[in-house]
Amino acid sequence: MKKLIFPTVVCLVCLIVVGAMGGYAQAYAANRLVPVYRVARTDNKVAITFDAAWGADKTQQILDVCRQYNVTATFFLVEFWVQEYPQMVAQIAAEGHEIGTHSSTHPQMSKLSAQQITQQLQSSSKAIFDITGQPVTLFRPPFGDYNNTLIQVATDMGLQTIQWSVDSLDWKGLSALQIATRVQKATAGDIILCHNNSDHIVQALPLIFEALQLKGLQFVPVGQLIYTENYHIDSQGTMICD
Repeated sequence: MKKLIFPTVVCLVCLIVVGAMGGYAQAYAANRLVPVYRVARTDNKVAITFDAAWGADKTQQILDVCRQYNVTATFFLVEFWVQEYPQMVAQIAAEGHEIGTHSSTHPQMSKLSAQQITQQLQSSSKAIFDITGQPVTLFRPPFGDYNNTLIQVATDMGLQTIQWSVDSLDWKGLSALQIATRVQKATAGDIILCHNNSDHIVQALPLIFEALQLKGLQFVPVGQLIYTENYHIDSQGTMICD
């Protein structure tokens, strides 16, 4: 691992980290690691994601709407949610959606030690794998909170850390129209943040899907949106193919 440092200039340096899952490129800006917020793409692909930590009342309806519009999404699941709703986890996977970890207990992970972070990610990934039989390769930090230690530990474990570039703010109790209006600005390469149990997400999804599909956008899971080799992540969190 090699860093270039110039004493009088704040510079952007790309650090190549080779882990068990292959090559990972993380961007350094003044020694700061950056997760993926969006992906530079020209093929009109976009990703919608659902964080699940509390409640599952609307998850079946979300799956139904996704199926109706031929949308494949990514669900980031907290381990205690996985333990409480194992049948729903199995169904999410069976319907072809991607599942990433959202930690084990939903803590503020920038305050944890490397050992505690490792435990959170190992335990939650195992819980998902035990139900789905599918390895976990994506991680979303609770609260969007991260630091260098968190991203480095995740990278070393073969997990790509994923944020978002379009926030639905659905958790704030916005109406379906307000949620859809926020999300309809999405363009190719954006990662959309939603939650599985927010008040009006089920009613908002048809508006979102119809509007973005009319713009020519294709919904794919995050794992198909991001690059897995020959890339770098700039200081703003944009993943760019080299």
